[in-house]
Amino acid sequence: MYSKKNTLLVSDERKKYLKQITLEKYGILSVQVFILLFFIFIWEVGANLNWIDSFITSSPSRMYATFLNLSKNGLLKHLGVTFYETIVGFLLGVIFGCIIATLLWWSKTLSKICEPYLVVLNSLPKIALGPVIIIWVGAGTKAIIFMALAISLIVTVLELLNGFLSTDKEMIKMAKTLGANKIQIFSKIVFPANVSTLLNSLKINIGLSLVGVIAGEFLVSKAGLGYLIVYGGQVFQLDLVMTSVIILAVVAALLYKVVTLLEKFTLKSIRRQ
Repeated sequence: MYSKKNTLLVSDERKKYLKQITLEKYGILSVQVFILLFFIFIWEVGANLNWIDSFITSSPSRMYATFLNLSKNGLLKHLGVTFYETIVGFLLGVIFGCIIATLLWWSKTLSKICEPYLVVLNSLPKIALGPVIIIWVGAGTKAIIFMALAISLIVTVLELLNGFLSTDKEMIKMAKTLGANKIQIFSKIVFPANVSTLLNSLKINIGLSLVGVIAGEFLVSKAGLGYLIVYGGQVFQLDLVMTSVIILAVVAALLYKVVTLLEKFTLKSIRRQ
């Protein structure tokens, strides 16, 4: 009898706890939506009452009209180009980053040799290499993807390498004592222990890849959101510039959300195993 009452008590407490979490979640979401809507309202009112120069800052209503016009005149094409370049650059950055980080973990000597170069390359503004990249790989999609790769690759390498080197030393020593070779240590201990590190780097890299693509499209492109922003600035259509920036922000948020969902799904699958 006591056990049944105790179970009911725990169940009620858990329901209250879950309800509190749900209310807090929706409360935060409501505040976020309110702040966004209030900002849009003030922006529109300010533009209509000439508190701000709508030619420079545009306005939500003008941006909406521009968005409708874009939707009928190739918006999907520009979105598709930017999305394709971002995904390709992102995947290449992850693949090559994993390979290079593994090689550097494998050889401590190679890691020590490459460390200062990685730090310098990570600090170097990649946009400064834009003209050189265009000469190397040619103007067009290849140059834009290469720019995205250049921006995301070093971050992936440094983050994964740091995770690999921080793996539990005692566990590695135990595996060596039991006769495990380096391949077994990496595949059974080091890499599994850093799956969360890899997934976290994906969330960073998707944003960096998009930044690289837009930077590349600023320099050389015939389509894409970066192209729309540059074109709008050149012809003083700031409505087009602001609309493209907002679309870009939405794309960035959606890509980040997709990677976050992938992270949750992967971690759940690992826990079930």
